[in-house]
Amino acid sequence: MLTDRIAVITGGSRGIGREIAMTLAAKGAVVIVNYNGSAEKAEAVVKEIQAAGGKGEAVQCNVSDFEKAAELMEYVVKKYGRIDILVNNAGITRDGLVMKMSEEDFDAVIATNLKGAFNCIRHVARQMVKQRAGRIISISSVSGVLGNVGQANYSASKAGLIGLTKTVAREMASRGVTVNAVAPGFIDTEMTQVLSDKVKESVMEQIPMKRFGATKDIANTVAFLASDDAGYITGQVICVDGGMAM
Repeated sequence: MLTDRIAVITGGSRGIGREIAMTLAAKGAVVIVNYNGSAEKAEAVVKEIQAAGGKGEAVQCNVSDFEKAAELMEYVVKKYGRIDILVNNAGITRDGLVMKMSEEDFDAVIATNLKGAFNCIRHVARQMVKQRAGRIISISSVSGVLGNVGQANYSASKAGLIGLTKTVAREMASRGVTVNAVAPGFIDTEMTQVLSDKVKESVMEQIPMKRFGATKDIANTVAFLASDDAGYITGQVICVDGGMAM
């Protein structure tokens, strides 16, 4: 259980982030649902958490902004006294072949997916070291492990998260803080629902288990890594991908 642990989940208003928020709250955590765009969706997640007897609140912040990320973490520490769990989930895509990809599309994806995670880790690290306890979990991707056509920016950002995870894990291991990454494969979310049947069939051929995963598969893995049961696991990348990257 994660009773009364304080958890910050970036990009927590929909998809995988929403499922992580719901799952951690169900296990007793106080969940801060961070969002950048839709306050309505974030508030809906919080209402659902509260209706189920959980605790949480929605907080707006563009995590790609270094100072705004600092303000988010300062707000949480001031209100709750600590931060026990940070889940770096905020992410965007701007797909296109590298020979046609604009600088703006490359920069935007790196800024949110990679720099956003750095910003949050940077501003939570001192607090966790002071506590001598903490869990940092970043959502990478099978695209960051294998690469993916049309996703030079996204794959680079998710591969970067893996390097960031391993480095921070080494830096913070002696202070009681574990740092891990989860690399989802193809998960049934809004992002994959827009794919054509032909593309979905092609993807299925690459998945040994021949099916897409569910958001719960990712959330359950994150919940385990956030728990006391995972206290001796750090610097790892857990692929939850039906066997794609084996």
